[in-house]
Amino acid sequence: MYSIFIVEDDDKLAHILSEHLQKYGYDVQSAQRLNAIKAEFVDIEPDLVLLDINLPYYDGFYWCRQIRTISNVPVIFISARTDDMNQVMAIENGGDDYITKPFHLDVVLAKIKSVLRRTYGEYAQESGMEGQTRALANLFILPEKNELEYQAQRIELSKKEFTLFQKLSDNHARIVNRDELLEALWDEINFVDDNTLSVNINRLRKRLQELGIHNAIQTIRGQGYRLNVNWGEEVRR
Repeated sequence: MYSIFIVEDDDKLAHILSEHLQKYGYDVQSAQRLNAIKAEFVDIEPDLVLLDINLPYYDGFYWCRQIRTISNVPVIFISARTDDMNQVMAIENGGDDYITKPFHLDVVLAKIKSVLRRTYGEYAQESGMEGQTRALANLFILPEKNELEYQAQRIELSKKEFTLFQKLSDNHARIVNRDELLEALWDEINFVDDNTLSVNINRLRKRLQELGIHNAIQTIRGQGYRLNVNWGEEVRR
């Protein structure tokens, strides 16, 4: 079952679209935070986005560009703007198709089926979708690029730095002991100097500081390390 993310500030229209698509077996969710579409997109992990252009905070072109920084998921614009220029802008900003309002629900359904078939079906390219990007306290984690993005800033980590961060972030609710981290970084830990892990932890701390994230990795004496994800509190307030 494909999942569809509807980004539309007209609640009535979003409800009509959602009900119609659900009748045909789609899992549909509508945007709840129109000022945080990118983060919500990562949380939902949809297979397709229906995106309005006229939105509060930022327009649909902006959000499409934001989505394109982390995913190739198909985006279909739905808008009352009927002029050619806006349709051209939709494509240039990363859109896959464009539907003008008012529209017939069967046309929307047909467009969705067509785009999904091209993206995931028999005409899809094998290299396809990224699909692994996730968010943790307003920090975007991009495994395919070994990158982290926070507050519109992005850094690329080394392979070991990223592996270390991923291990900590996957287990951020608990203390990760030193042996677990050593095993994640090296196949044979018996020949690794224990100080080597401390050096790599310090390197990762410095890289996170480049993003403005401080005191993220806590040392738990005699046990290991824990990732403190409170860096997102200030952003949420």
